Amino acid sequence: MSEQHDIQNDNDTPTEIASQDAVYNPNGDKTQPNEEILNALNALNPRAISNATQNGHEQDHGQQENSQDSQQEPPSEWHALRDKLREHPQDPEGWNKLVDIAENAGDLEQIKQTYEALLETYPNTSSAQIAYLNHFLSPGLFQYAEELFKRFLRTSPLVDLWKFYLTYVRRVNTSPSSREAVSRAYEFALNRIGQDKDSGEIWHDYIQFLKAGETTTTWEEQQKMDALRKVYHRAVQIPLENVEKLWSELETFENSLNKITAKKFMSDLSPSYMQARTVLRQLQRHLGPLFPPPPPSSSSRPPIYLPPAPTFNAAERALVGSWKTYLKWEESNPLEFEEKDKATMISRIQGVYRKAIIRMRYYSEIWYMAFVWTSSIGKQEEALNVLKAGMEANPSSFLLHFAYAEAQEGRKEQGEVTATFDKFLDTLRADLEEFESRVNSANSSFSSDASGRTAPAGAPNAYGTSTSAFTEAGIVSNNSSFATQPADEKPPKSKELQERRTEYGLVWIMYIRYARRAHDLKTFRAVFAKARKDRWTPWEVYEAAALMEYHCNKDGGMGVASRIFEKGLESFGDEIEFVLRYLGFLISVNDDNNARALFERVIQTFPAERARPLWERWARYEYQFGDLEAAQKLEKRIAEVYPTDPPIKRFAQRHTYLGTDAIAARDLGFAMAGRQQVGPGSSSSIEKRTDSLVSITSTAHIQPPQPPPKRQPSPDLKRREDSVKPDFAPPAKRPRPSSPIRDRDRDRFSDGPARKRFGSPAGWEKDRDRELHTIKRDREHEDKSSNLPAVLSWFVGQLPNPASFDGPIFRTDDLMMLLRNAVIPSATRRATPPPPLPAPPRGRPPPDYGPYQGPGGGRGRRY
Repeated sequence: MSEQHDIQNDNDTPTEIASQDAVYNPNGDKTQPNEEILNALNALNPRAISNATQNGHEQDHGQQENSQDSQQEPPSEWHALRDKLREHPQDPEGWNKLVDIAENAGDLEQIKQTYEALLETYPNTSSAQIAYLNHFLSPGLFQYAEELFKRFLRTSPLVDLWKFYLTYVRRVNTSPSSREAVSRAYEFALNRIGQDKDSGEIWHDYIQFLKAGETTTTWEEQQKMDALRKVYHRAVQIPLENVEKLWSELETFENSLNKITAKKFMSDLSPSYMQARTVLRQLQRHLGPLFPPPPPSSSSRPPIYLPPAPTFNAAERALVGSWKTYLKWEESNPLEFEEKDKATMISRIQGVYRKAIIRMRYYSEIWYMAFVWTSSIGKQEEALNVLKAGMEANPSSFLLHFAYAEAQEGRKEQGEVTATFDKFLDTLRADLEEFESRVNSANSSFSSDASGRTAPAGAPNAYGTSTSAFTEAGIVSNNSSFATQPADEKPPKSKELQERRTEYGLVWIMYIRYARRAHDLKTFRAVFAKARKDRWTPWEVYEAAALMEYHCNKDGGMGVASRIFEKGLESFGDEIEFVLRYLGFLISVNDDNNARALFERVIQTFPAERARPLWERWARYEYQFGDLEAAQKLEKRIAEVYPTDPPIKRFAQRHTYLGTDAIAARDLGFAMAGRQQVGPGSSSSIEKRTDSLVSITSTAHIQPPQPPPKRQPSPDLKRREDSVKPDFAPPAKRPRPSSPIRDRDRDRFSDGPARKRFGSPAGWEKDRDRELHTIKRDREHEDKSSNLPAVLSWFVGQLPNPASFDGPIFRTDDLMMLLRNAVIPSATRRATPPPPLPAPPRGRPPPDYGPYQGPGGGRGRRY
């Protein structure tokens, strides 16, 4: 009552609350002043009494708040861990710890919540299901246990759960009249998991159960023998772990009945049994690396294996490859099922795929393989259910969402496709925002200056640029005053963020493709309008929409495409790749005026280091389709921007077509140098070729190598002398005449690989993609050093020329065959001793038909 009273008077003034507390005192506190005392004291000193009253109430109210806080106990360890697993469910260690806490507490309701939550995240985990069921096997809880069995067995392909179920059935059906129910349970289980190699124990138990049946008449005894024979014959044709034991029992069983018929039955079953034995050995080799032993449990309960989130390291990639190999092997019908047994083969492969997606829950490729196989046998609804379950387990999987959307589009379920794309985009958008927050927090140190002091956001750094010059993806803005800063000078993880943003744009592109394909251009434009409002939409979406308008809109598509490119230029004017795409598009549609205007508009906004692809692209256009005066003017501008480029570089590129450069091949001697055979002691030709290469290219890009020392006539003697001279200066690496000629010709003038000319407008997209791929590759490898260490350069320089080799030439096929058949002893196992020499023959030795060597010559014969 007092708490309610305080809450209701929360908005009152302190004086009103104090007077109310004085009138209503449920606790009977006599230290509170009554109304008569307050009136008398107010007459003497109203201000002091008022303050005293207010202070007294505030103290009392604070005490009540403290008492309320003390009543709110902190969350328990179970609740705290449960909240953590709601945010990050892919935590096997956390789930095992949560199970331990619930089991130790002994609260049945908490145990229910724990296992239900775990099985929602990791469905069909048999070890968790068995541990959950163990809590309800008391006589009063059988009904709930049977409900759980109905839920779990419907989709479970795991043998240990079915063993547990059969144990429960035999426990509750002990009377002779219930043997039929137990028999039906065995048949039900074997029809579901009887093809599993680990189900041999169930087969053996079923046989023993049938043998234990009592019979009173000859007919019943005959029925029992027929049932046993039928089960035996089914079991020995399956690659079970105990198939050899079952075969031996079958042979004993048949011989005990009739030896004549036993021989016939065994001879008929022998091929299938031998095939099963062979397949079992292959199966054991396949399954060995797929099911490693589970980690030891920290408690007395059995361990619960939960698949971890993938990191795609080498071991996990090898595991995925092993699963794919095994699944393909199962699809190849190693047991050689005939057409009449096709249902059995389908049941076997279906069980294998179910086990695979349980064990490899977070690998989309396994889910997709299950979907493809299920579709191939005509079960379309079941295949779609596989994809749905896979998308629930992997909500960020591009493979599964694209496959599901395409499958639903084929079924004309347009609403389902739209909902799939919208949900997938929401998931990826949330992932991007979370990743962006992590990148921003991790890169807070990126705004510090060179001395290590943190600069405030937006303040200029040591180079005069502002820290706010970084875009959302971490790319330096073009308006930065530090124009020479390379593009790689950005936070380390911003590149990954940009890649994720591009992948996010791929979903929008697939969405607009579907909208245009399944509906019309109006629907496609509506989807593109939604994409434009998304802050994470990359420039690739604008280009895809523009090209779709150009190719699919026959009435004014060119104008609409140009407007889309212009809209994209407003947002992505600092993206060199997008500008190149726009420029290439205008050139391909022969809009030279707008192409020239675009080039002049954007070329000044990029620093020289980033603008080179634009200069190269426009130069190629001028060389092919412009006049000589325009080409020479453009070369003059390029020379002002890149003063270190030699004049012959532009001249040679102006006279190149489709990668054919006759100037380099003939006039500069690159083709002749590649075919020239250099002798063992003539290194002058290599030096001349290197000197000519240095004279052509700029010294800013290729450093002239130091001339190698003169070599003595004996290379071996020279190497021995040099090995004891540590002060010998190591020469530069000698180019090998067998190195590829095309790479040297391609790199002779420029910093990176030369780019092919654009041919006809129909092929501009392929050339443009290749050019942009080269740009991205050059950026990635920009900081990687390609120079050998000095010691290795000296060593390579000392190697003789290939032409100087005059020794025997081995046939590589024979050499590889020899190495492959070589017996190499193991490091952990003792080497097998050589076989003993054959014992000398008794009696007269064999005749010797060799040439006569004289007295005692037999001991030293050479032949």
